[in-house]
Amino acid sequence: MPIPVRAYAAEASDKPLAPYAFDRRDPGPADVAIDIQYAGVCHSDLHIVQNDLGNTTYPIVPGHEIAGVVTAVGSDVERFKVGDRVGVGCMVDSCRQCAPCREGEEQFCVPGMTQTYGSPDPKGGEVGQTITQGGYSTAIVVDQDFVVRIPDSLSLDAAAPLLCAGITTYSPLRTWGVGPDSKVAVIGLGGLGHMAVKQAAAMGAEVTVLSTSDRKKADAERMGAKHFLINSDKDAMKAAAEKFDLIINTVSATHEIADHIQLLAKDGTMVMLGLTTEGMPVYAMPLLWRRRRIAGSLIGGIRETQEMLDFCAEHDIACDIELIAPSEINTAYERMKKSDVRYRFVLDMARI
Repeated sequence: MPIPVRAYAAEASDKPLAPYAFDRRDPGPADVAIDIQYAGVCHSDLHIVQNDLGNTTYPIVPGHEIAGVVTAVGSDVERFKVGDRVGVGCMVDSCRQCAPCREGEEQFCVPGMTQTYGSPDPKGGEVGQTITQGGYSTAIVVDQDFVVRIPDSLSLDAAAPLLCAGITTYSPLRTWGVGPDSKVAVIGLGGLGHMAVKQAAAMGAEVTVLSTSDRKKADAERMGAKHFLINSDKDAMKAAAEKFDLIINTVSATHEIADHIQLLAKDGTMVMLGLTTEGMPVYAMPLLWRRRRIAGSLIGGIRETQEMLDFCAEHDIACDIELIAPSEINTAYERMKKSDVRYRFVLDMARI
């Protein structure tokens, strides 16, 4: 039988999110049905709701940071059982045949991963609808291969944002080999940035936070940063030139990055994580003279996401959150636009 779901959805780009009801599919042989207890609020949710990328299909239920408990499993499911604590991140399927999928990097699926919300749904996950719907809802049905286990030592509410924010920062830290000898800078101490600081510090790196003011300095130091740099301080920026092996840039807005390139050491890399919709000028000379790079990174594959969760459990890392009722989501969006959250909103779906 289809599973009735209560949710919050956007009906148009100029309308607030509002209560919405729909049905999830009846779990198939390979499916896991999940009671969603908590759903993180990501800045990309706001982009999609506002149709900033120009491809949103309405109505849309956002949410790809999902933590909950298994309520049913299909006949072929062996990895999960009823009562397990599980999570679902930014994708719920992929082609599974292309080279990235075979390598365990489903996020780079060549035909395109099936995103947790807003993607054409090949399985008809939402009865009578053509696109996937996300975690601002009371339940979800997901193929077992795209479900991860949340370790018992992580609280579900603070673990939920790890399914996007946590893996988005963990993946580049691992890809670029961060360890005890690394010097890492993090631009922006927000939902992504605060996770990058915690994870890089746990990997043994010397971490510096770059920000526009010192109002989050104490937080940065509490999370493991050794240094704090105001990026409008020209003398401080000059003193930090050629210092960093890796810069994790988490800013989700158009901003100046040309001067920040000078902070990279030879062979250093700036990894762009923030979703921006406008170009930002970069000059060739600082790149050429030190063989520097500007790169991008997305989330991680399912295997790496599970690795990240286990790493966070081992090092007692979770997101700093503000727990809110789903009815507060529009206020949360307005605050998020002003960077007025420390450091991730999480919806308590029991309060819907």
